[in-house]
Amino acid sequence: MRRELVEPENEKISVARQCELLGLNRTGLYYRSRTESVEDGNLMRLIDEQYTLTPFYGYRRMTVYLQKSGFRVNHKRVRRLMRKLGLEAIYPKPNLSKPGKDHLTYPYLLRGVAVEYSDQVWACDITYLRLGSGFVYLLVIMDWHSRFVIEMEVSNSLESSPFVEALKRALAKSKPEIFNSDQGSQFTSVEWLKVLQENKIRISMDGRGRCFNNIFVERLWRSVKQEEVYLKEYADVWEAEESLRQYFEFYNYQRPHQSLNYQTPFEAYQKGRKTEENKGAKPAILDNQMTP
Repeated sequence: MRRELVEPENEKISVARQCELLGLNRTGLYYRSRTESVEDGNLMRLIDEQYTLTPFYGYRRMTVYLQKSGFRVNHKRVRRLMRKLGLEAIYPKPNLSKPGKDHLTYPYLLRGVAVEYSDQVWACDITYLRLGSGFVYLLVIMDWHSRFVIEMEVSNSLESSPFVEALKRALAKSKPEIFNSDQGSQFTSVEWLKVLQENKIRISMDGRGRCFNNIFVERLWRSVKQEEVYLKEYADVWEAEESLRQYFEFYNYQRPHQSLNYQTPFEAYQKGRKTEENKGAKPAILDNQMTP
């Protein structure tokens, strides 16, 4: 209980001084029992599911929800777990979208822009996914006009390398005029930006606090989690990736969207291609399977 009172983010009182005042051994502060870790995992699952339903819940409301569900938790613990998941009320992913030190950022180019055809704007984002034990991260690259998922990547870390490879796979299929992302370190890394620059793609980045700039991808996360993730119990990262690829095949080619007049993303992408010449061809992006 005393360990829960320690505030690592407190800039006025150091962790060492807090431990001294609370009568704690500082080395013991970092010990976490297996029981506590398992309970944290269960709490994170509940928090993730509830946040998907109510993204306006901050840590205070989430604490009340968990307490009413029978868990003995305080707001500091819930805040810590939400930060670990990268969740915050209204504006998601303060951790997943944390800019890298000295990384370049670009202005937001989509203010007042009407997205009227396929490959005009692509967007990408990263979200947390639970496993039977632990968690992984999922990246998607989506055509904004049609909601077509161009490419995906599952990784057990937030290192930029696997996400850069997914970007290269996507650009081997087609190329957008504008690529929009948040200011996360993965999307401001030299390797990521170099790929976009070499392909002469205009780079757009959401400003801090702009929770609706990537709204289509945020809606996709809700669909993925409610229709796939929460119904499964992935044993490991490989099982998660295989199952998610199958889901995105369904999402792209079979699942009708109300916002697209009940077309599938594939149908909307094909109809939204800009030139008549392009409409007559069938590029690699429209194959029946995403690149494994």
